[in-house]
Amino acid sequence: MNKKSVQNIRNFCIIAHIDHGKSTLADRFIEVTKTVEKRDMKHGQLLDTMDIEQERGITIKLQPVRMDWEQDGENYILNLIDTPGHVDFSYEVSRSLAACEGALLVIDASQGIQAQTLANCYMAIENNLEIIPVLNKIDLPSADVEKVSAEIESTLGIPKEEILTVSAKDGTNVEEVLAAIIERVPPPKETTNIDEFKALIFDSVYDPYKGVVAYVRVMSGGIKKGDKVHLLHTKKEIEVMECGYFKPQYKPSPELKPGEVGYIVTGLKTVAEARVGDTIWKTGLEKVDLTAAKALEGYAVVKPYVFAGIFCVDGDDFPVLRDALEKLQINDSALSFEAEQSGALGFGFRCGFLGMLHLEIVQERLEREYNLNLVVTSPSVSYIAVESTGKETFISSPAQLPDPARLMAIKEPWMKLEILVPKDFVGVVMKLIQERRGQNKDMQYIDQDRVILTFEIPLASIVVDFYDVLKSVTSGYASMNYDFLDYREEDLVKLDTMVAGTVVEALSVIVHRKDSYYIGCAIVKKLKKLIPKSQFEVALQSAIGSKIIARETISALRKDVTAKLYGGDRTRKDKLLKKQKAGKKRMKKVGNVEIPQEAFMSILKRDD
Repeated sequence: MNKKSVQNIRNFCIIAHIDHGKSTLADRFIEVTKTVEKRDMKHGQLLDTMDIEQERGITIKLQPVRMDWEQDGENYILNLIDTPGHVDFSYEVSRSLAACEGALLVIDASQGIQAQTLANCYMAIENNLEIIPVLNKIDLPSADVEKVSAEIESTLGIPKEEILTVSAKDGTNVEEVLAAIIERVPPPKETTNIDEFKALIFDSVYDPYKGVVAYVRVMSGGIKKGDKVHLLHTKKEIEVMECGYFKPQYKPSPELKPGEVGYIVTGLKTVAEARVGDTIWKTGLEKVDLTAAKALEGYAVVKPYVFAGIFCVDGDDFPVLRDALEKLQINDSALSFEAEQSGALGFGFRCGFLGMLHLEIVQERLEREYNLNLVVTSPSVSYIAVESTGKETFISSPAQLPDPARLMAIKEPWMKLEILVPKDFVGVVMKLIQERRGQNKDMQYIDQDRVILTFEIPLASIVVDFYDVLKSVTSGYASMNYDFLDYREEDLVKLDTMVAGTVVEALSVIVHRKDSYYIGCAIVKKLKKLIPKSQFEVALQSAIGSKIIARETISALRKDVTAKLYGGDRTRKDKLLKKQKAGKKRMKKVGNVEIPQEAFMSILKRDD
């Protein structure tokens, strides 16, 4: 590729909070540049291809598109990568940023800066990207352009004069944004080593006809169909079966050149073999030496933090569930699963997710696309069990904990939590964090009315209902963002639930010692309501090891044995009651309590 054509490439992404108009703005770009004919533009977001994305108004899977645009007599190639906005997919966002030289920071003119916007903006700054702030939704009556512009200037240090105002819905000022991208975003850096091909995989998807398709940004060199290339982290050699770029559908091209964004058909069978962040490499030398090849920075294997059991209501659907999860995993390398058996719910799978949104999306896709009726257990987080020998074991459920005699400590994941909230709600947020074992670290005013609060908090405290409670106590005004910090040793214990003296492993949970009493009481009280009465008295107990911390008793279902008596001496009645009592005592020793599946479902199932 000659120097002039490299200078005419612009690679940029759009970062924004959920529902700030990111995908709508991308649609306007595609429309204005005539990348897709107007008659082919569908209702809703063109780059949000999944039904769930369009219904919820969120981007789950990033989507690139290549647009051609003429300005001042020059033809430019604009490569846009539409990124997810939710915190669960922040690793994908980080790889997209690494593939670009510039970023559009889209902010809703009626809502202002949100926590997730700031987090992604700081990530873009760390990657040395040129930031172009764009105020969207200026057509709304509630839009306050002056106030939000001042907020951006004070928070990010970007002068008001550089802030663009648009309405993605109406198409107002969209061409000015394209002009700003060409003027402000630098072209890809020149590379001297044209013989060595290097490309960053910023996403990979599974196509039923092509196999795994890697979405790449070419950093140096060029590649064409038939070339033999290597994946530096997974150590796989592949042959390029096809390459091309996005319009936004696949458009084959003879070759991909330096600075370009495109796709490579690898022929691999699962996306786990072409992971996000890996480097595709080829050398012009005859002898291939993988040890000498230097991979691009930033690669990491995505680890799941949230775990939940997925079971079928109808046990006969288990093979369908297994096949469905295998098919989903082909396209989603962040999803992990292993077979699990529960005495309560039968056969199912213990699945690992990036977060609660990821869990909800997988559940919804399983139910919709495979017509499955599922029970999803209450989500828990991953822990590290430290044995007395010093050995550390990663565990995803209480059943995997080693024997208490060998267990020395349990470590749990901690997160850095940022909450952006109006100053009037600082007190209630602080109180909520304190109740959830959080630690206050910092507080900064971004303007006269709004504050960014920084905390450190256990992931277990925010994984289930924290966001809903936060929205409730702040009247819907708060927004939050979180990042993984580390695993920390805490005073954690395994809380067992016993029914009639027998430990029910399916109901065991790992909790902090100071919360164990309240959680134990809540579980046995709920079970008391759900388990039907037996012919004998049933004890429900919560225990830490051999120590009972909470108890409820289900009274026996008593038959009125004195109903047939009439008149006579009192001793006749006492004799029958004594005989019944002895029978109940004997029955208690040999009797079994049948816990109905509904009771397990109610205890284990997530409270939606």
